[in-house]
Amino acid sequence: MHRLLGSSGSSSDRRAQRTHPAKKRPELLAMHPNEIWSWDITKLHGPTRGLFYDLYVILDILSRYVLNWLVAAHEDAELAKEFIEDAILTQGITRGTLTIHADRGGAMRSKPVSQLMVDLGVTRSHSRPHVRQPVLRGEFQDPEVLSTFPARFGCLEDARIFCEDFFTYYNHEHRHSGIGLHTPASVHYGTHLEIRGQRQATLSAAYDANSIRFRRLAPTAPSIPELVWINPPELEVVANI
Repeated sequence: MHRLLGSSGSSSDRRAQRTHPAKKRPELLAMHPNEIWSWDITKLHGPTRGLFYDLYVILDILSRYVLNWLVAAHEDAELAKEFIEDAILTQGITRGTLTIHADRGGAMRSKPVSQLMVDLGVTRSHSRPHVRQPVLRGEFQDPEVLSTFPARFGCLEDARIFCEDFFTYYNHEHRHSGIGLHTPASVHYGTHLEIRGQRQATLSAAYDANSIRFRRLAPTAPSIPELVWINPPELEVVANI
């Protein structure tokens, strides 16, 4: 019987099957601060094996400015809601102007967080299944950054004190190579334009005084990227035959 059904193409499952269309890769573009944010929850090692603290971080992808952070004893949807709401209200975000991107973790897709974004007019964006957070993973898992973090924290308060100092330094002192050697706070609040003008004036004066030092190429102060993408669109190359 099985051979007869197989030869006629009738041996497959004939029950109604639910289909799952492929998830579309999100393509998000930021041209100004407070257009695209990215947030994630990272595990910090506690004093003993198997004990972790949760570090919540939300970042503006264009300015690289950390808008809010907190260290908690565990992951919690209500805490995540308050964390995001605090950042939105502090930055004075108006409805329909902000997209917040995250992976598909439990807190990221929770009902309190989803309802908050609907209430405040914020667009939600999620990575495809099994794809980790593209922005924060690259930003804070750089070896140079990770080298400053202790292997373990003695207690929850110890982790909070360390992160307070770390994010203050990162936002206001760290000269980020990805944003023209400006600090994230300078780019986020617009003071980088004046600073870049001062840098260019200094370079131009040095070039006018002794151009041979620069191999007769006028130096230009580094600028920040005009466009920042999460998953830039793939360009289709059409061959001319």
